[in-house]
Amino acid sequence: MSEIQLWTTIFIVLTFALYIVIAWRSRVSETEGFYVAGHGIPTVANGAAVAADWMSAASFISMAGLVAFLGSDGSIYLMGWTGGFVLLAMLIAPYLRKWGKFTVPEFVGDRYSEAVRTIAAAAAIIISFTYVVGQMNGGGIVFSRFLGLDITGGVLVAAAVIFIYSVLGGMKGITWTQVAQYTVLIIAYLIPAVAVAQLITGFPIPQLSFGQILGELNSVGAQMGLNEYTQAFTERPMVDVFLVALTLMIGTAGLPHVIIRFYTTKTVRGARYSAFWALFFIALLYTTAPAVGAFTKLNLMEGVRGRAVDQLPDWVQNWANTGLVEVAPGVERIGSISNDAEAGADLTINNDILVLASPEIAGLPAPIIGLVAAGGMAAALSTAAGLLLVISSSVSHDFYFRRIRKSASDRERLLVGRIAMGGAVIVAVIAGINPPAFVAQVVAFAFGLAASSFFPAIVLGIFWKRCNAIGAASGIVAGLALTITYMLYTLDVFGLQEHDHILDISPEAIGAIGALVNFVVAIVVSKLTAPPPVHLSEMVENLRYPGKRGQKPAATPEGG
Repeated sequence: MSEIQLWTTIFIVLTFALYIVIAWRSRVSETEGFYVAGHGIPTVANGAAVAADWMSAASFISMAGLVAFLGSDGSIYLMGWTGGFVLLAMLIAPYLRKWGKFTVPEFVGDRYSEAVRTIAAAAAIIISFTYVVGQMNGGGIVFSRFLGLDITGGVLVAAAVIFIYSVLGGMKGITWTQVAQYTVLIIAYLIPAVAVAQLITGFPIPQLSFGQILGELNSVGAQMGLNEYTQAFTERPMVDVFLVALTLMIGTAGLPHVIIRFYTTKTVRGARYSAFWALFFIALLYTTAPAVGAFTKLNLMEGVRGRAVDQLPDWVQNWANTGLVEVAPGVERIGSISNDAEAGADLTINNDILVLASPEIAGLPAPIIGLVAAGGMAAALSTAAGLLLVISSSVSHDFYFRRIRKSASDRERLLVGRIAMGGAVIVAVIAGINPPAFVAQVVAFAFGLAASSFFPAIVLGIFWKRCNAIGAASGIVAGLALTITYMLYTLDVFGLQEHDHILDISPEAIGAIGALVNFVVAIVVSKLTAPPPVHLSEMVENLRYPGKRGQKPAATPEGG
């Protein structure tokens, strides 16, 4: 075992043990504790849990790589993912917390009808499965490089740990585990970033110091045949940049596993402040990511430029063994770098390795490399657990309890939920071993699905009394169908032929168009059909004032 593998093993074992101990001590035996932690999570702790739940393997592992290779255009991920929290705090979180149920489909069902609840539950499962695939694959990448396992073995180990602590503690255990995971991932992200900033610029605050190297980054990149790092719209067309940022923004505000976290606070005020604390905790990583991308790319290019293949740094071979770095056959000296395997570059690097490889590229000691690996696992595990809980609650609460067996006891519903979580883990493992794209891109697809389905339905449900059940159902189905169809059309998934982008719109950007279609269809159909019952208008009126004391609105009658 190498020194890096030794330190990685130590950190992984210690952190995994911590997560399982927390879940064991937080285990629950009732549905309210399993799904919403008994509405008893303090505001700051919930903010940290929200941050960990939302900052997935894409944020930790892949985002800095996207910024490094997309340059200025990579800022769409920073703006979109963080900007979405403003929408979430203003338009959704406090209102749904006042409603105080278990799931997002439950609000949709009470606001519209049981049929719409079923459609929403199906959408929640589709979104969560898409999202969890990226987390499983991210965990496999960490294990394959640092513990010598292949991707399959790594995904299986990660899935086993997630399943254990999710099933034991439900939302209560997941919440306190995510607080610990946020602590691990932010320490693991900031320590090497500070160290690299000090090495390169002599100033240890990466958010302030990375601007010093941008000119040098442009110069070295030009010598290697790369686009200018700071020039906008060199990697993506302007329309795609705008639509991707918008998709990620409204997708954030529509993600079921993030929204459900605001059901766990003690008060409506706590839900709003949880969003503030989450944004603060997220900002610590998101303001650091551009610096990590810039520093690592500069170190990478200077470390390999003009070198003979047999003189490349050790990290190249280490990552080549995982299949995530490739040296073009027959090349004697490295003259260009790409993250696109079809670009014909001398050195092809997967986006997902840049943060994990950053300490090695910078020559930092083995303990820091091991700590970064543990941080990457914390990011993947925290989000995957929240997603599995959404799948579990949708199957157990929205399908089984509401549609199949309304007399089911708490114990029976918990058993069904835990079985559903186990089934979800199996499916997620299979897809995580062979994902359709790199981690951040798969996650972006999930945001697009959330943007085109939940966001319009929730916003109209809160702010437009005239929206009725048939309008909401038609909008969700139309928006989701367009988004999924376009993704399948433009991606090589399920053996389907890959096609060019229409009007320069990438599959990561189509969610914004799907959301627009959802809004238009829901409004038009609602206007052309009968208005909703009077009691629903009263419910919406009450719901619009999250801080107002009063009786909780009555749920929609069965079949309403």
